[in-house]
Amino acid sequence: MNERNLAADVVGEVKKSIVGKDSILMKVLAAILARGHILLEDIPGVGKTTMALAFGKALHLEFSRMQFTPDVMPSDITGFSLYNKATGQMEYQPGAVMCNLFLADELNRATSRTQSALLEAMEEGQVTVDGVSRPVPQPFVVIATQNPVGASGTQRLPDSQLDRFLLRLSIGYPSPAEELELLRRRQYGAGMGGTGQVLDRQGLEQLRCAVDRVHVSDELLEYIVRLVNATRRHPQLLQGASPRATLAVTAAARAAAFLRGRDFVVPEDVQCIWREAVAHRLVLRPGTEGTADAQEIAGAVLHAVEQPRIR
Repeated sequence: MNERNLAADVVGEVKKSIVGKDSILMKVLAAILARGHILLEDIPGVGKTTMALAFGKALHLEFSRMQFTPDVMPSDITGFSLYNKATGQMEYQPGAVMCNLFLADELNRATSRTQSALLEAMEEGQVTVDGVSRPVPQPFVVIATQNPVGASGTQRLPDSQLDRFLLRLSIGYPSPAEELELLRRRQYGAGMGGTGQVLDRQGLEQLRCAVDRVHVSDELLEYIVRLVNATRRHPQLLQGASPRATLAVTAAARAAAFLRGRDFVVPEDVQCIWREAVAHRLVLRPGTEGTADAQEIAGAVLHAVEQPRIR
């Protein structure tokens, strides 16, 4: 079976637990294949946690979940040292982040100190406890969920934290037909138990290497740079997209092209992930919040910048 068929099988397996939302599932898989982290922002009860669990099962990843509350400590994430009386040594006790797939549930309910404990693991692939750095297991993916800002007990994630997420996605309500199918499945006991393993860690790494081989022409690279630079000049933005965003868009576009069956990127691959890769990195100027949001501005930039013609 070729690599693209395997990727399609992963999505097909996850769909046993998630009704509809095919586009969202493809983008989550694209982020995983691009070695990125995913932020799922939505109201409670639309399937954010179920989706993360399903991907963990389909990809056979060692899974850890933490419900973030104000009393969660940084050491709960990174681990801590504990004195062993028998050996007379301080021994490292792994934290929740020492896994392959870490689900950070309701991340924006935790304190800033606890949120920042994730940054080193997400960016550097390691945690530091008592001056000793330890690598997290590979592959390592963070899927964080957050309730909309303004919901009870939430606070806005720092810009530095948001910038670490490759994509920010919103699942949204199901359609009436999808919700009816969900009820039917639950009535007959078809829940998470139906999701099986498709790949192992070695298979996931092979897919990631295949994505790395997807070609991005100079014309497409210049197109991505023009898009990102347009956000930095937009009059309604105090802060445009960072160079990390440029890298994120390129990586996600490569994964999108791979999942669409090509070994080269076209403008449509960039466009399909542009808003999800960029909008959460934009900071609006004070006083403009009521006139437009970051998603609308990202869409306007995409419409204004001329796309290249692929020969």
